[in-house]
Amino acid sequence: MVKRREPTARQVRLATELRRLRETAGLNSRQAAGLLGVSPAQITHIESALAGVSEQRIRRLASHYACTDKEFIGALAAMATDRTRGWWEEYRGLLPTSFLDLSELEHHARFLRHVAVLYVPGLLQTEDYARAVFSSRLPELTAEEIELRIQHRRARQEFTIPYEAVIHEAALRIRVSNRATSRAQLTRLLELSEADHITVRVIPFDLDDFASASGTMTYMGGSLPKLDTVVRDALHGSAFIDSEAQLNTYRTSFRKVEAASLEPEQSREFVHRLAKEL
Repeated sequence: MVKRREPTARQVRLATELRRLRETAGLNSRQAAGLLGVSPAQITHIESALAGVSEQRIRRLASHYACTDKEFIGALAAMATDRTRGWWEEYRGLLPTSFLDLSELEHHARFLRHVAVLYVPGLLQTEDYARAVFSSRLPELTAEEIELRIQHRRARQEFTIPYEAVIHEAALRIRVSNRATSRAQLTRLLELSEADHITVRVIPFDLDDFASASGTMTYMGGSLPKLDTVVRDALHGSAFIDSEAQLNTYRTSFRKVEAASLEPEQSREFVHRLAKEL
């Protein structure tokens, strides 16, 4: 068995789901290994994403674990057999792994939802705006590192799945650079909001009794709701959240934020007024 040196977030998610199935069945790794006819070490490697697993073994494990959710089993099998080598692989070794993991998860997502409080979401940023954001990072990035991040972000922006961004007024007003950059960013936001697959909503400052937008988050829809993922910005990259309890919390949070925001047409008018002020 060839061990992976650096499993991707998607591979880790598959491994996590297989471990959860085993634990739900009340079996330890040694018992699971006995049912499959392999060593306990192999089960450990599979559940740590250090080794791949075939569709046949996934279906055998699901049977032993008494999992009868055929749609879920099929989704796990599809994750295990996917051999996609995406555009993000050209950045492996050049950018932090979390950048690549984020791109892979976005590629496989069915829809994207974003709550932004301090910055315009990366998928909607202009090049100058993104450069200003990356240039403010500490420790400071080199010019080459900044350009790589901008290239990677531009590639991520070539998406066609449904995307809804709820942006707080603070993120629209904060000048990450100068007036020209802010004006161009707001203009770009207006242009993108006209696309069929992009919805932009704004949370204004003067909204009463609102404390739901406590932080940025991206919600990615999986092939099934139980395979959804939430991405939160962390100090050294992105944190990927996938436990059902936390997913339910973030689903509720997004519904509250969405309900409190302006309707898309009102949001466009709001952004247009801000752009005219600059």
